[in-house]
Amino acid sequence: MIRFECDYTEGAHERILKRLLETNDEQTGGYGVDEHCEKARAYIKKACNSENADVHFLVGGTQTNTTVISSILRPHQGAVAAVSGHIAVHETGAIEATGHKVLTLPSDDGKIRAEQVKELYDAHWNDAAPEHSVQPGMVYISQPTENGTIYTKSELEALSQVCRDCGLPLFIDGARLGYGLVADDSDLSLADIAKLCDVFYIGGTKIGALMGEAVVIVNDALKKDFRYMIKQKGGLLAKGRMLGIQFETLFEDGLYFDISKHAIDMAMLLQTALTKQGISFLYHSTTNQQFPILPDRTLKALSEKYTFSFWEKADATHSAVRFCTSWATKKENVEMLIQDIQALQ
Repeated sequence: MIRFECDYTEGAHERILKRLLETNDEQTGGYGVDEHCEKARAYIKKACNSENADVHFLVGGTQTNTTVISSILRPHQGAVAAVSGHIAVHETGAIEATGHKVLTLPSDDGKIRAEQVKELYDAHWNDAAPEHSVQPGMVYISQPTENGTIYTKSELEALSQVCRDCGLPLFIDGARLGYGLVADDSDLSLADIAKLCDVFYIGGTKIGALMGEAVVIVNDALKKDFRYMIKQKGGLLAKGRMLGIQFETLFEDGLYFDISKHAIDMAMLLQTALTKQGISFLYHSTTNQQFPILPDRTLKALSEKYTFSFWEKADATHSAVRFCTSWATKKENVEMLIQDIQALQ
């Protein structure tokens, strides 16, 4: 079975495995207080052009989102997100379990706009008795989104400005951030991301690491006691160097971006070939998630050889599905998939 249902089906990049083995007999301090974590932090700060940022390492995305969001919000506040946002649809109510509502906004492409946030904010504060409803306390977005789309620099600048005007911290879920940054039409850099939000994270789990996410806190007001928050939420890994070594390897010479680009190349190979076959897509995605609309009979036949994710019904006989490429996707597997789809059309 050839797997395209997600971008973490493989283990880790060979250089990470090699580095973990080479450092296996070292003795270091625990809980992220070691030289490898410090080197990784320095590399990430340099890449972000933000020497004053705080960098923390956590194991997974849900844990990271829960820790960051619950550390920012007061008990009566909620997180604003797209209706398709990861925290709204794919985290089993993890945010709600901390006592915070996810305040969803409609979205056709996975993105939310500055004017939507302002409208929601104004609607709350113009209410005659706002204390009877959940107060918007922060804004959550993903880059790329759940639908593989990306925010442009102008869109993020507008969203950032509204958030600052309204006093709403902006948090960017970067589980697939590398794939968004190196997309062919991306005009955002890592430094831009750091400048335009209050806190974000750099995903490792989906981009070459065994596991791990690097939280980057830019806003000084959000830094205080964050390690306490990590510990309380069960995220302070005793062998913290396991995370530090991985991010040290990914960022010391640009490996993170190089392997992200491979995933994009594979996704664009698939998109271009299917477009030439006359196949349409549910979303225009330039990242590693592709959403072709295919006949259900074709999908049934493909499922004998490939895994992929059902997304939604397009009509009575067609469905949109998601094919994910990754840092480790083999070109021959993409070419085989293309050939098989063509043969089944």
